[in-house]
Amino acid sequence: MTCGLGNIGAESISSLAKDLRILLMDTDSEFGLDPETYTIEQVAKNTRAFLFEQKYNVLESKPQSDLSFYVGGYSSGSGAPEIWLVTINAHAGSSPEPQRLSEGGGLVWGGQPEAINRLVSGIGINHAAVLRNAGLDDPVVQRVSDALAAGMQMPFLHAAMPVQDAIEFADFLVETTKRFVRFLPGADTVGGDTDIAVVTKHEGFKWARRKHFFSASLNPTEVSYGARYPVEKGKRGHAAQERAVDA
Repeated sequence: MTCGLGNIGAESISSLAKDLRILLMDTDSEFGLDPETYTIEQVAKNTRAFLFEQKYNVLESKPQSDLSFYVGGYSSGSGAPEIWLVTINAHAGSSPEPQRLSEGGGLVWGGQPEAINRLVSGIGINHAAVLRNAGLDDPVVQRVSDALAAGMQMPFLHAAMPVQDAIEFADFLVETTKRFVRFLPGADTVGGDTDIAVVTKHEGFKWARRKHFFSASLNPTEVSYGARYPVEKGKRGHAAQERAVDA
């Protein structure tokens, strides 16, 4: 998952991600991974080295915007999912940061966070500034913020949530953000069709929903993991056939 910059130089983030995929799978490449011993942390470090050092840092004119590139999955032999954040900008000199390293469930979001922050955390991202403007000093603001974070958090997710529920919940959060941003003043910064994918320990990466440049009938090798999300709207029969092939 990415947010922020849509390209580095003349290359789109989508194209760069596919280039990186090829390099990670090539054991002779400097970024190549051993399928038996790789870690998600190493994937994140290789991602940063490729995007920042080889692509971004060589640009004569650096973009003003940032790129957030999330790397998630399971390290070789591990049963605990991990999510790491790679930040690309003119000042990003640190290593990738872990966002979630646990066997329990949880949420990570970025880009336009206000809608999800209010829905899940129960508070807006600028609540601390509002409290300071109301005359509270920093220690009180911190105590109030901690109390709000502990008491207002909505327990949407749990470790045993079915995959289908997780798919639908992710879709709900994205659609909520789209509609939230749509009615705010300014440009619609979130929109378009949504791609959804699932990463599980044994099945690996699977598309739950993916937009295509052409009809799904022209993409017979693409399979759908989510039973309620056909590859193309109105093509439930074909999507069911694809899921049968996947099974």
